[in-house]
Amino acid sequence: MFAAYAARLDARDPLSALEWGERPEPEPAPDWVRVDVRATALNHHDLWSLRGVGLAEKQLPMILGCDAAGVDEDGNEVVVHAVVGDPHWRGDETLDPRRSLLSERYPGTFAERVAVPRANLLPKPASLSFEEAACLPTSWLTAYRMLFTQSGLRPGDTVLVQGAGGGVSTALVVLGKAAGLRVWVTGRDEAKRARAVDTLGADAAFESGARLPERVDAVMETVGEATWSHSLKALRPGGTLVCSGATSGPNPPAELNRIFYLGLRVVGSTMGTRDELAALVRLCDQSGVRPVIDRVLPLSQVKDGLAAMADGDLFGKVVFTVQS
Repeated sequence: MFAAYAARLDARDPLSALEWGERPEPEPAPDWVRVDVRATALNHHDLWSLRGVGLAEKQLPMILGCDAAGVDEDGNEVVVHAVVGDPHWRGDETLDPRRSLLSERYPGTFAERVAVPRANLLPKPASLSFEEAACLPTSWLTAYRMLFTQSGLRPGDTVLVQGAGGGVSTALVVLGKAAGLRVWVTGRDEAKRARAVDTLGADAAFESGARLPERVDAVMETVGEATWSHSLKALRPGGTLVCSGATSGPNPPAELNRIFYLGLRVVGSTMGTRDELAALVRLCDQSGVRPVIDRVLPLSQVKDGLAAMADGDLFGKVVFTVQS
């Protein structure tokens, strides 16, 4: 089958580690099933994998990709939950110490077919295209959990989203507005700030690090070192910072005096549970909320999508279509 995979690891030039071509068909383990992939979405996780973050040489070659929507062995249209956990674990699967994402321990979704646990399949509503559904399991699920499980926000509250244009940040804006929040965004790119307001419905957009009109109830943080201090300063006393990534670096000054003096909450968040993904799919189905898609490419053009992500030349998700 055709697939795109990490053939080697290269921290400095990750795109050089990418190859595509024929790979062996997946062989499902007991209680696993094959899914014919119709669409799969790109995430920063794929770029980091090529750099060697979360992958070791002994795991290569590894088919990339976490997200998929497709058709199962019984002909059902499905969305694939990307978190593969210990089958004996009970509770929140994001806390399972043995969990992994597709493309870490098990081959991923940048392929004509993928094998996953049967329990990882959710019905795809007819109202969602395969391309739209493929955006949900990683970045949109991450945004859903940040907003609705981890933040403590209520309708009418104000939330600051650090960064305008990425998959998680665009999801945070769209979902936040759907939930009745006042949503502010920051970003270095003037055009992306404008699109966040004009296209996504953000209430205001500011340059990175700008002084805000007032302090906010919560900050959604995925950038890390470059925005961490601004995130803490933006919070009202008792406010919450939800962190699900650190694309600019993982070790900012902690500013513990600000955290304890103002009673701030710093909450880590990663991906989401199967039940949260099911709730997100229902929300999209019932409300008309749709993922923001920057471009749709055939999987054979996977390198072009990765190059656009590496250059920051995106507003929303890159989706690859797959034809068996």
